[in-house]
Amino acid sequence: MFTQPLPVARARVLSPAEIERPNADPSGLEASLLQLIQDHHQTSLKLRDETEKAKKDAIRTAMRVSDLLVDTVNGGVQEAFINEKRIELESRALTATVIRFAKQTHQWLAASHAINTAIKEIGDFENWMKTMDFDCRSINAAIRNIHQP
Repeated sequence: MFTQPLPVARARVLSPAEIERPNADPSGLEASLLQLIQDHHQTSLKLRDETEKAKKDAIRTAMRVSDLLVDTVNGGVQEAFINEKRIELESRALTATVIRFAKQTHQWLAASHAINTAIKEIGDFENWMKTMDFDCRSINAAIRNIHQP
């Protein structure tokens, strides 16, 4: 169950700066650690910059997609709004036409009622004239009967 511990490595890993500079002083452990920290810091900064750049690109792309989606949706909404306004204007025009026709129909009804009333009055006048004529003839006949010897 127990395995023997591995031997501790005595070799040192060279940093990229040491690889590029073969004349660097390899003896100082402290210098190597400082170099590793600097390399790590530089790598972290590069990674942070790349991440930030990727984040900005993603945000820009998301905004573009969002704008395109909004434009697409708004296009349909705008068309519906324009159609609604068109229908509303046509409805108002139709309402005005109906009101005008209703007034005209009312005028025609009033005119036909006036004509009917005039015809009735003519008929009433004619009946009155006939009655008056009959009454005058009756009176005339009565007067003639009285004056006849």
